[in-house]
Amino acid sequence: MDFVPTKSAFSSTADGTKLVAKETKRKKLQVVWFKRDLRVTDHHPLQSAATRGPVLPLLVIEPELWNQPDMSARQYSFFMECAAELDESLAKLGQRLVSHIGDIIEYLNNIKHAYEIEGLWSHEETGNDWTFKRDLRVAAWCRQNGIVWTETRQDGVIRRLASRNGWAGKWDKLMAEPINDAPLRLIPVNDLAGTTTLPTAADLKLAHDHPPQRQPGGRSNALTTLTTFLTARGEHYRSGMSSPMTAEEACSRLSPYLAWGAVSMREVAQTTWQRQRELKQIGGRPVGKWRASLVSFTGRLHWHCHFMQKLEDEPSIEFRNLHAAYNGLRTAEEKDQSRLNAWQNGETGLPFVDACMRYLAATGWINFRMRAMLMATASYHLWLDWRAPGLHLARQFTDYEPGIHWPQVQMQSGTTGINTVRIYNPVKQGYDQDPDGSFVHQWIPELAAIPGSAVHEPWKSPAAASILDKSYPMPIIDHLQAARDARQKIYGARKGGDFRKTADAIQSKHGSRKSGMSVTGRKSTKNNRTDTARRGSDQLTLDLEQTTAVPSEVEQ
Repeated sequence: MDFVPTKSAFSSTADGTKLVAKETKRKKLQVVWFKRDLRVTDHHPLQSAATRGPVLPLLVIEPELWNQPDMSARQYSFFMECAAELDESLAKLGQRLVSHIGDIIEYLNNIKHAYEIEGLWSHEETGNDWTFKRDLRVAAWCRQNGIVWTETRQDGVIRRLASRNGWAGKWDKLMAEPINDAPLRLIPVNDLAGTTTLPTAADLKLAHDHPPQRQPGGRSNALTTLTTFLTARGEHYRSGMSSPMTAEEACSRLSPYLAWGAVSMREVAQTTWQRQRELKQIGGRPVGKWRASLVSFTGRLHWHCHFMQKLEDEPSIEFRNLHAAYNGLRTAEEKDQSRLNAWQNGETGLPFVDACMRYLAATGWINFRMRAMLMATASYHLWLDWRAPGLHLARQFTDYEPGIHWPQVQMQSGTTGINTVRIYNPVKQGYDQDPDGSFVHQWIPELAAIPGSAVHEPWKSPAAASILDKSYPMPIIDHLQAARDARQKIYGARKGGDFRKTADAIQSKHGSRKSGMSVTGRKSTKNNRTDTARRGSDQLTLDLEQTTAVPSEVEQ
């Protein structure tokens, strides 16, 4: 997608690296750096900077970031759609978005020769390892140049958190703070000149990846999605979130907009609380499902940030087993790559798994239970180290949020040392979540000749000989035996003498405190904790959507 919204203080060469100041007189300037916060409402850095003088709203397109192994063209396209609408909003305030292609320090070095940067403003970011190291470089540059970089929380993550005790209450307090309105007006930097066309995904050399059913980006779509969920679609959230047949409609579908900041967590929380108060005033049986569903949803809002806090506290979760007892448990073998390829391409011979993977490829989204099943199948049945499957899923998710994704990937792979090992039976999941086989038939047309629910075990069908290993593969593993083998290996690693001591330390640092979660924006009490908080389950969400049922350790 081409995006030509911005006027730049500098003329830019084709590669976006050589910048020449229009004039030498230094003027005072506030720089607001937009990252995963592509909105003007409830944007504290923008509001604060606007009270101090002229504002340069800055968007930096970082080719090195977008070429990291967890990033993809589908994410970039969504990001740029959000950025385009952000530019329109800023233009109405008097100052359009300013873009730079390359490194932010390079841009700041150039701009400080023409302007006096009084302050750099942004939201805190719990991103991948690349953004973490980038931010360390920016902080060092600001110190060296005497520039104050003010970073503001936009979610429940707390930097340099000493203890998880009281975390949920702090979340409630932050989310209950007033929503920041957009500034009435931005003092423009009137002498900005020149325009820049931002690169397409192809320009950044990202692999072609444009899922035909991807959600569109932008704040207007975010607000519409929130409204339809709270007023129409969300009534069956609690019961409909587990199956891919119903989740697309029943789930909030807000996850990509939260991931890229087109809407803030505070906006979602407060709008949900308001809807809950309205439903309580109405009362009666007609709203019974609504109230139960929104209780579950508000719990997921807490857990969204709960998981991000894990990566904030321990960035190595992106790369290393949380519990060292699992180091070396899964060894690289030649067959690993062929199994990984089959899983990625939806060709494992396990129909429900393959249908879910193909659905994800086409939409950029799938509900939580299916995400958990896909990851568990890769880690247990195919016995793949979690990093490679985790990277593939990260690229597939338009709503990729590193702070949620990597702790969840490890949890579903059994390497945290503190979570129940859950090995989903991929065939049983098919019968449970797609009882008539219609989902599998939609996404695996090769199996059209096998009717109804029989499609979940096509190897038992009379038509098997004409289909399997011809148009569709035989299962690449015996899923029942693979599950037994995996369970034995995973639990075998827990028998070491120091396992429990290390697990206790992990639980103390990262585990839920099982209480204190408000469901309506009020101070929590013993009776208004969410169902999830009472259960204390960590089996929660990559994207706010999770089933309330707790699966057995091994579903066979």
